[in-house]
Amino acid sequence: MLYSMTGFGLAESQAEGFRMKVEIKSVNHRYLEVTVRTTDREWIYLEDGIRRTLQERIKRGRVDVHVTIAFDASSEKHWEIDWAAADGYVQAARQLQAKYELDGNLTLQDLLNQPQLLRLEERASGAEAVVEPQFMKCLDRAIEALLQMRQAEGAHLRDDLLRRLASVEAICRRMTELQPAAEEQMRQRLRQRIENLLQDEEAFDDNRFAMEVALMTEKADITEELTRLQSHISQLKGLLDVREPVGRKIDFLIQEMNREINTIGSKSHALEIIQSVVDLKSELEKIREQVQNIE
Repeated sequence: MLYSMTGFGLAESQAEGFRMKVEIKSVNHRYLEVTVRTTDREWIYLEDGIRRTLQERIKRGRVDVHVTIAFDASSEKHWEIDWAAADGYVQAARQLQAKYELDGNLTLQDLLNQPQLLRLEERASGAEAVVEPQFMKCLDRAIEALLQMRQAEGAHLRDDLLRRLASVEAICRRMTELQPAAEEQMRQRLRQRIENLLQDEEAFDDNRFAMEVALMTEKADITEELTRLQSHISQLKGLLDVREPVGRKIDFLIQEMNREINTIGSKSHALEIIQSVVDLKSELEKIREQVQNIE
C-alpha cells in the first residue's frame, strides 16, 4: 500500500472545560522532520508525546503540528495577584513620595489600575490530568485523518506510476523490435563507406568485413540494458504494493533505470532508437518527480 508524504489531518475535542484542536500538515522530505507549535507555552510539555506518537506511525516527510488548547466559557475563573509585583510597586511609590516630598496616599484604586498586578486565572485544578488523556485521543484522530489522506494520495500516485511504467515498457518493446533493423542499417552503412574508400583498388574481403560488423554489432547491442530495464520495472511494480515506506528504494531503482537508458543512448546510433531514448528519459523524469512524494 503506497503512501504519499502530502496530507492534512484535523481533529477537535473537549474535556471538562477545555477546548482543543490539532491540525497536522505534511509534505515531502528526505527524512522525518516534526515541528510542533502550541498556542500557549503552558502546553509545551505535550510536545515530546506528540513527536513519539508521530514517529511510530510516520516514517518520512516534513510534519507540522499546530496545537490549540483553550478554556471554554464554563471554566472556573478566579483572579490571581502577583504579590511580588505589588510589593515592588508599593515600595517604589513610597520611595518616590519620600524623595520628592510628595503629598497623597497610595490607594487600593491605584493598585487596581496596574494591570500587571492582577491576572484572570482560568486554569482548573489538575488541568494536566484532565487535558492530556483527551488530547492524545484527539491527536490520534488527527493522525488517522492525515494517514487516510496520505493513503488516498498514494493510491493516485500508484495509478499514475503504473500508467507511466506501462508506457516505459511499451517504449522498451519498440526498441527491441527496432534493434535488428538498426543492426542491418549499421551493416549497410559500414559496407558503403568501405566500398567508397576502396574504389575498386583492391578486392573487398567479405570475411574481414563480417568480422568487423560482428564486433561493432556486439558493442552496439542493447539487449542486456533492455533486460535490466525490464527487471527494474518489475521490481518497481512490486514495491508499489509493499506495506512499508518504499520511496527511497524506488528512487534508487529510478537512478539505475536512468543509467541503463544512458548506456543505450551511447551505444546506439539508429535514429529511431535515439528518439526512443529521449521518450524514455521524458517518462522517467515524470516518474522521478512523482516518486519524490512517496513515503
